[in-house]
Amino acid sequence: MVTKQQTATQSQKLMIFVLTMSLYGLATLFTELIPKFQVGIVEFSVEYFLFIPLVLAILFDPMSAALGAATGELVFSEIMLGQFGGLGELEKFITVTIGVYIAGRLVRNPKNRTMVGIASMTGVILQQLLGMIVDILKVQFAVTDFEAVPGLPESVFATEGFACLNDILFSGILFCLLPTIFLVPRLYGKIEPLLGMQPRTEETALGAINAKVVIGALVAFVAAIGAEMLAESGTSIIDWEASWAESGTAVAAGMVVAAALAVVMLLVMKKKAEATDNKLENA
Repeated sequence: MVTKQQTATQSQKLMIFVLTMSLYGLATLFTELIPKFQVGIVEFSVEYFLFIPLVLAILFDPMSAALGAATGELVFSEIMLGQFGGLGELEKFITVTIGVYIAGRLVRNPKNRTMVGIASMTGVILQQLLGMIVDILKVQFAVTDFEAVPGLPESVFATEGFACLNDILFSGILFCLLPTIFLVPRLYGKIEPLLGMQPRTEETALGAINAKVVIGALVAFVAAIGAEMLAESGTSIIDWEASWAESGTAVAAGMVVAAALAVVMLLVMKKKAEATDNKLENA
């Protein structure tokens, strides 16, 4: 008898990775078009649409979604726009991966809205806090200059802390928390068959966050700090910017490529789901 799998195979993980990469890459390019608003010392800007990888990490394999999100941002909002910061890109890559992965691991029952909300905010806060720590350390170790913000105490802790809180409260709630708790329960049980998988349950979910996960995250974060320090001190290894960097044409081309890749992956998933259903009917 043929049954749908409860855990993702390598091919399914690859599809999750590519789908997350394309969708999140498209979303990061879209944020480039959204204007920023400044009201006093408060800046209202869309930092990211992190709900996309968060939803996929909660419903599918967390690591595949986390790596897909980090790769999508790197490929589509950096390389496709004609710029690459070398080692300097590693910090954002690692912090996004850690945040999304931890959030995905926290949810054992996607129908539990409370846990989904806690996990989504945990992912956002974790990513923002790690980024803030890196920025503070860069100033403390004098590898970059401190830029004071008018209206705030002339302290890197106050400046970076306020920026972190601003991003969490604005982008974190509006573009991560609310969409995630809205989409996860509605997609649960409906999107998994596209990959030939059964929905996640408490029995089939990955185990709770353990020491191995924490140690792995800490090691990766230390690597992110080291890479950022080297990049700021002039050792980026590979650092380039094209003459057409961040042009309207580059943004449009990136969005077309990301959208096309997402459509292709959805078609592949649909075809795979139909093949799985046929096997189930003939079994």
